[in-house]
Amino acid sequence: MKTEIILVEPMMSAIEAALDEAYTVHRLAQAPDCAALLAEVGPRVRAIVTGGGTGASRELVEALPNLGIIGINGVGTDAVDLEHARSRNVRVTNTPDVLTEDVADLAIGLMIATSRMLAMGDRFVRAGRWGKDKMPLARKISGKRLGIFGLGRIGRAIAERAQGFGMEISYHNRRPVEGAPWSYVGSLEELARGCDILIVSTTGGAGTRNMVGRAVLDALGPDGILVNVARGTVVDEPELVAALTEGRIGGAGLDVFADEPKVPEALFALDNVVLQPHVASATVETRMDMGNLVLANLKAFFAGEPLPTAVV
Repeated sequence: MKTEIILVEPMMSAIEAALDEAYTVHRLAQAPDCAALLAEVGPRVRAIVTGGGTGASRELVEALPNLGIIGINGVGTDAVDLEHARSRNVRVTNTPDVLTEDVADLAIGLMIATSRMLAMGDRFVRAGRWGKDKMPLARKISGKRLGIFGLGRIGRAIAERAQGFGMEISYHNRRPVEGAPWSYVGSLEELARGCDILIVSTTGGAGTRNMVGRAVLDALGPDGILVNVARGTVVDEPELVAALTEGRIGGAGLDVFADEPKVPEALFALDNVVLQPHVASATVETRMDMGNLVLANLKAFFAGEPLPTAVV
């Protein structure tokens, strides 16, 4: 008998095939009645495989009395109640490092796309307006002041890329990062006031909820640009919408939102906003690497071996 697991959301086809080969996989997203499925198989399920944004609700974990491990296909752990997992003696793993480069790449891409109005220019050409109307001037990137909120693996990778643009780089963390060559700023508001572009790459969860609020956005100012590749919850979304529509900040490049996949419709008509559907790690290469790390963690757990990337 194969070990039974719950797959919360789809993964790469090759990864799903590997899961099917090793385990009996119950796909929650395909179940016509999730409650009925959990009532039937819940006592036999030993693992959950889920995405970083979706996580595993406390109710799902409670429905699986013999759960041993939650494998997160992503770096974020804020959608899993880690203390509850500890109390249940449930291990939790994620997939750090393998997605760092892609997320940093997209952060830089959003910075460029927003500052240089790439999405607007694309729409301008497609609409046949070139030669008839005049596009507004964009904003330069090279030599500008970049503020990074969250200098973890991804934040450092963003900073390293930004150096190639000759940018003046500073950052805010809970504390200075030992050995980091960039300027540490003691408050987020102060960081925003001293930069032209603010990139959010911090962790999500209760500790950072709505930290980028009105005061930070006003400090960024009418020419400032916000880029968020972290979690939508880090930014006070109604305040961001207001700041953009009122012209209190210059633009935004957003890959994440507070209530995904819902996006405030007020953003759709704004030419100074570039929107992405939470795809920072969504390349073939990285999603395969992430999936393989999930497989490695499951294999190690059921073999009684140390977990490659344990969180709990």
